[in-house]
Formats: sequence, C-alpha cells, structure tokens
Amino acid sequence: MSGSATPRASRESSHSSSRPRGGFFSWRLHGDGTSIAPGEVVAPEERLSWPRTIGIGAQHVVAMFGATFLVPLITGFPPSTTLFFCAVGTLLFFLITGGRMPSYLGSSFALIAPITAVTQTLGHNYALGGVIATGATLTLVGVIVHFAGAHWIDVVMPPVVTGAIVALIGLNLAPAAWNWVKEGPLTAVVTIVSICLITVLFKGIIGRLSILFGVLIGYVAAILQNEVDFSRVAEASWIGLPEFSTPAFDPSTLGLFVPVVFVLIAENVGHVKSVSAMTGRDLDGITGRALIADGCSTMLAGAGGGSGTTTYAENIGVMAATRVYSTAAYLVASGMAFLLALTPKFGALISTIPAGVLGGAGTVLYGMIGMLGVRIWVQNQVDFSDPVNLNTAAVSLIVAIANFTWVAGGMQFEGIALGSGAALLIYHVMRWISKLRGTTLEAASPASAPSGTELESTAYSTRHHSRGELADAAELADGTEQTGGAEQAR
Repeated sequence: MSGSATPRASRESSHSSSRPRGGFFSWRLHGDGTSIAPGEVVAPEERLSWPRTIGIGAQHVVAMFGATFLVPLITGFPPSTTLFFCAVGTLLFFLITGGRMPSYLGSSFALIAPITAVTQTLGHNYALGGVIATGATLTLVGVIVHFAGAHWIDVVMPPVVTGAIVALIGLNLAPAAWNWVKEGPLTAVVTIVSICLITVLFKGIIGRLSILFGVLIGYVAAILQNEVDFSRVAEASWIGLPEFSTPAFDPSTLGLFVPVVFVLIAENVGHVKSVSAMTGRDLDGITGRALIADGCSTMLAGAGGGSGTTTYAENIGVMAATRVYSTAAYLVASGMAFLLALTPKFGALISTIPAGVLGGAGTVLYGMIGMLGVRIWVQNQVDFSDPVNLNTAAVSLIVAIANFTWVAGGMQFEGIALGSGAALLIYHVMRWISKLRGTTLEAASPASAPSGTELESTAYSTRHHSRGELADAAELADGTEQTGGAEQAR
C-alpha cells in the first residue's frame, strides 16, 4: 500500500486548484483516452475511454473477490448479501468523499473474530448489531477527524499501538484456521502451496491475485476428493434479491466489536495516505470523510445482513499496476458487483467452497494480517529497545493469542478487546511514567538487547562516545597492556 508521486502527478497536484475539474458524475478524458504516457497517471477526476474504464473496473471486482468472499464464508453470512452491501458501500463512499477518493469497500477481516464469537453465543442477528455499533463508532470518529484534523490519531494511536492491534487481530484468528485445516488437510496444503507459488511465479495482476487463484486451485482439488456439494447450486435461481436479515442488540457484544474500530481507522488512514502518495495529491483533508463513509457503509451492511466493510489493499495494487486512479472505474466495479449480488446461483456456488480451502486461505490471510501489524512497526522504525514499546506489544499480543477473557457487568471481553485495551493503556501509562522518571532504558535481556541502528536511537545516544573517542580509548588501553606486559617481563 505504498507508492511514490511522479513528476507529472506532482505538477497536477500543484495546479489542481487552477485546472477545471470534472462534474460529480462526469470525468475529463485523459489524453486520447487510450494510453497513458510514461510518468503520467489517470487522476481521480479523469478517465480513459469507457471500454477501457469498464475493463479496469472489472479488474477491481476480480481483485477483491478472493478476500471479500472469504469473510462471509468464514462467518456464515450469505455471500450475495455481503457482495450487495460492498457494492452499495462503494457507491456511498464515492458520494461522501465527493468523488475525490478512489476506493472499493470490501469485507473487513477485522470483524471476523467478534462476528464468529457472538454468532456462536447469541446468534447471527446480534452479530449484525455489533457490526452496526462498529460502524457508528467509526462514523463518530470520522466526524471528529473532519472537524479537528487527523493529527490526534497519531497521538492516541502511535505506530507501536496501531501495529500491535492489527497484528493481534490476525493472530487471534489462528485457531479458527487450524479447525478448518483439520477438516480437509490435503486440500488446505494444496491451497497454501498454490497461493505461495503463484505469488512468486507470476508477475502483474496474476501475482497480485494469488489468493483468488490459490482458492480456485484448492477448490478443484476439493472437487477431485468429493468434498464439494453442488446440490444448493442446482436449486438456486438465476435472478433474485440477496437474503436480508434484521439486527438485534445486546450491550455485552460491544466489548468485542468496538476495538475493531482502531483497525478500520488504521486501514482507512493508510488508504488515504497511499493514494495521496501515488497520485501526488494532498488528500489529508478528506480523511474524515473517508472514515465517515466507511462507518456509514458498515452500519448499512449490519442493518441488512452483510459483513462490515473497509478499504482494500488489493484494489490499491490494481491502481499501482495500471496507474489509473479514476473514480469512474470504481463506479463500474460497484455496478458489476451489484449485478453479481442479484444472481443467487452465483452466491450458492461461492457457498460450496469447503472447509479445507477456507483453512488454507485463512492460514495465509490471518498470517498476513498479523504481519501487516509487524510491517507497520518496521515502516515506522518502532524501537523495541524502548521498554514502553516492548511491553506494549508483548502483553497485547499474548492476551490476544491466548484469548484472555474477562466478564464484567454482564459484558464479556475477549482477546481482541482486551489486547487492544492493553496496548492503549500500557503504552500511554508507561510513557507518562517514564517521562516523569526519566526511565527510557531497560535492563538488557535476550529479547531486547540493542543492536544495529537501535544503538543510534535517542534512548542510547547519551551513552555513546564519538568514533574518535572510542579509537583513543582503544589505543590507550592497548598501550597500557603493552606497558604492563613489558614491566612483567622485566
């Protein structure tokens, strides 16, 4: 989810206020509409010819397929319903952001754990109520960001906290992946191996869609082993509305769902920054709108029986590969997804994917979510020789992986909620105390012994000598040893 602004994009950014913009549902034709010159990009308010725009929109639909459909399959939600609300959410995102932010809203993996937990205890409808609560909280955060600015997010959620919360959500789901793998171990292995090999064997769009193609290969392997039941596909009609559900609410579910908001904030802010970097546009001003849009989309999905939504890195990959950031392509993608959602037979086919395939794909995807948190640490050069950072990550991850549980006042808080709360509480309390006491260094341990660039950090800088001082000290020590040795010889 990263990119660099080209010279052309930078010039567009600097002159964007003086150049005429397309209307809300109209886009300027980029060049001749058939090609993109070296160093140029198709800006959000531009488009290529409609045939090419439709083709790129189709790529966005394919890119989101693998991940978006796994969420309803894992949680037991109807795939067609989830796809329907993803299509509606993408259109809603376009409207709320004023057509300035290219984005496809797909199913959020961050919601899998709370949805699964609540569905098993209270039922499907109460899980939908939790999804609505998540969306409402995200919308409120978006309103605050819109009026107060996004800078306070970095204060409340510095990279060590954000990385920990993202990582712990992925790692908390590990047991679910294993349970599926046990139902079809050979199919799961075929799926995992296929995803890994496709990633490194193919370039371009095929390599970026390794999860989708890996799932297809695993599906074929499952068919050969008679693990797939097609009876529901034969019974389903070709055209019809998705299966809608009504939500129910229980305050006890809030502890499971609300922490997911931190992940959705991180995903949306990261999406805005990535698109801004790739297009050379300053899009920080619409960060609040992006959060509001995703929040409203998630609420709408929960109200009708769909999974919560979020911006998708897969679609950012398509934009980076094509250099087309036109919001017109996303309206096309939304329309295509909407049409597929109105095909019950297609949804029934998706529902036939067996547990072995889900286990294989889940192993990769859950691990990727965990490593995305680690990536946040690496990209932001989080210093784990700092005891505040080390303890923040260490405690929160173990709480989530072991799925600590706490019941209080009729509400049950599990691994993700407690881990997220631990990350925030430990970081801010320890940082406050360390500033008061001046304790920025910890006792050396195998897990935290400083090395490499860590030795150049603020915490250790006061203990460093200059290279000249170190050389002089070494020379003096060497001379002393030689003198002492000569005296002993005499």
